[in-house]
Amino acid sequence: MSSSTRHYSLFDKLIHNADQALRTLVPGAAQEYRPSPAQQRDHHELSDTEARHAAGLMRINHTGEVCAQALYQGQALTARLPEVREAMEEAAREEVDHLVWCEQRIKELGGRTSLLNPLFYGLSFGIGALAGKISDRVSLGFVAATEEQVCKHLSQHMTSLPVQDEKSKAVLLQMLEDEARHATTALDAGGHKFPLPVKLAMTAVSKVMTKSVYRV
Repeated sequence: MSSSTRHYSLFDKLIHNADQALRTLVPGAAQEYRPSPAQQRDHHELSDTEARHAAGLMRINHTGEVCAQALYQGQALTARLPEVREAMEEAAREEVDHLVWCEQRIKELGGRTSLLNPLFYGLSFGIGALAGKISDRVSLGFVAATEEQVCKHLSQHMTSLPVQDEKSKAVLLQMLEDEARHATTALDAGGHKFPLPVKLAMTAVSKVMTKSVYRV
């Protein structure tokens, strides 16, 4: 029986999600599908202050990818249509690259990933599962709105990074391209366009995450 037609029990799905959670939260456990864009850029020395700032920004982006993994896994767990579930799982696989790239860059900058990642993973998984339970259209719409927020953060971080930090910028540039595509794909698949008040609320929540993760 092919993977596309195999039916899994709720217990199987929970085991799968537990495995994905460990791969996401345990440093070094995830493996990328594509090599990091940073490998193609020259190394430039940064001052201690610049390195700490760059590591803080990349830590925010890493936690954003932790949240993305949880969001997609939660949505895949409760999605009604098989094609929507498969789309969520495929997006999660693509986001693994971003997760690993950010972690690698943080280590190169002498930093560490956020201690708050387990908390944000749990919250995002619950939100994703709830969105998928409401409807696939809402679930896809939430993906689009979330990716829109991520793109804004990435654009801001690219201008805030030290000028000579070409490696971090290369990672963020590829992430920006991928995230924008994910948002468009979600809307094209029938995702609900969230109204402005909802997007503003999401922005407020994201600010709490970014300010706390930058240092913790």
